[in-house]
Amino acid sequence: MDQNIQAISDIIDNVRRIFQILHEQSKQVEKNTGLTSPQLWAIKIINENKSINLSELAHRIYLHPTTVVGIVDRLEKHDLVRRTRSRSDRRMISIELTEKGESLVKDSPEVAQGLLAAGLEELPPNQLEEIDRSMKSLVKIFGAQKIPPKLILSSEISLPREKI
Repeated sequence: MDQNIQAISDIIDNVRRIFQILHEQSKQVEKNTGLTSPQLWAIKIINENKSINLSELAHRIYLHPTTVVGIVDRLEKHDLVRRTRSRSDRRMISIELTEKGESLVKDSPEVAQGLLAAGLEELPPNQLEEIDRSMKSLVKIFGAQKIPPKLILSSEISLPREKI
């Protein structure tokens, strides 16, 4: 029983650490850039690629394309990205940073989701499966199996004056 108590204590401490880093990092991103973490992550991926289509961006940030459309809409509204139609295939739209977006990404902090994804991508399949099983167990403990995962997005982005 003593071993169980220590294991439970360690698990709870680690969950607290995860919530703490996500919360602090999210506040830091919003304070420094005026963006949500998913918006900043999208900008960082666009910057890495110079130009990217919507489905590839969605794939790279592990979100559904319709969710990414909303993120890109908000970024475009604030002149941080622009969409350009291909001349050869009008259905193809590429997304790239504007000068304002490039300036913002230079001084931006790391994004927790990006660090998590990069770290997970380096793990072997058996470790990924173990983490997946453990996370599903935690979700089941909370009774949240049927709750769809969704992003928490601010309704508007308000950039700090010096960034505008």
